[in-house]
Amino acid sequence: MKSWCEEHGERGFRARQIREWAGQHRVRGFDAMTNLPKRLRHELDQAWTLSSSSVSHASNDVDLTRKLLVRLADGGVIECVLIVEEDRRTLCLSTQVGCAMGCVFCASGLDGVDRSLTTGEMIEQMLHVTHLLPPNERLTHIVVMGMGEPLANLEALLPALEFATAKTGLGVSQRHVTISTVGLPKRIRQLAEAGKRYHLAVSLHASNDRIRQQIVPTAEKVTLDEILAAADAFRQETGRQVTFEYVLLADINDEAHHAQELARRLRGRDAMINLIPFNPVSGLPYREPTSTRTKAFAETLREAGFTVKVRKRKGARIDAACGQLRRSQRDSNEIVPLVSS
Repeated sequence: MKSWCEEHGERGFRARQIREWAGQHRVRGFDAMTNLPKRLRHELDQAWTLSSSSVSHASNDVDLTRKLLVRLADGGVIECVLIVEEDRRTLCLSTQVGCAMGCVFCASGLDGVDRSLTTGEMIEQMLHVTHLLPPNERLTHIVVMGMGEPLANLEALLPALEFATAKTGLGVSQRHVTISTVGLPKRIRQLAEAGKRYHLAVSLHASNDRIRQQIVPTAEKVTLDEILAAADAFRQETGRQVTFEYVLLADINDEAHHAQELARRLRGRDAMINLIPFNPVSGLPYREPTSTRTKAFAETLREAGFTVKVRKRKGARIDAACGQLRRSQRDSNEIVPLVSS
């Protein structure tokens, strides 16, 4: 953009102004960029578009959760979610079209992965969501927990987050950005070396490798001990507390001995544990655990000295769980249920 401006007789700082209009001021067209010459605005409108993607479907829930189905220039479809809660305005960001991790309870990976998103496509999700907010509100948090494995697309993700956290971008605090991963040890260490203040959330979902290999097929290539060692290195390098996420699947990983085993495995770590009762997905046979079992699981971990949160269900009426809205437009496949061990 800077080169284009200079080629058209404008100084390079115009590119910064355009960026600020798109990010800080959330405009949807070049004509609204009132500190640009009218001639330049017309030329920009002829040569450029502010977004290569478009919102093809929007769903609103009574809890103010809003999910967008975003169609990319090549026809690919992704999702992003705006979660409104008290003074928080949180974007759940996708990093890939589909997902290659194959977690059996997640709708995102049921059809595999098509490709990784570009930096621009991730920024466009941010802008699509900011357009939902009234002028006096802004995004306060970003959780990179949408479709895809974020650390498998780290090279494109980090520049997108630079835009999100820049004062000339969206102005989100680095401390309010959380990147979730199913557990890629080398990439976790690479993220630690990036020198950012982002939070890390590691999806364990099991208390032992046997169950994890059933739930997360990629776990055959990496053990829980290797993942935890990388998480420990991230904690030491960045000083940031690591959150461990655990999806509770009824009669598979939610029993008392699973909680006790998880407590033993995480012993000695200053960790937050985020319990996520399974959000039912059409076409999948897994069930949400009872509230009694969820409370007992959480209490066992608290008694062991851990900080535990049970994630509230948001957007249940609009298929807000990752990949559900996209998946609802496709035929579901038969899934073989798991058994506890």
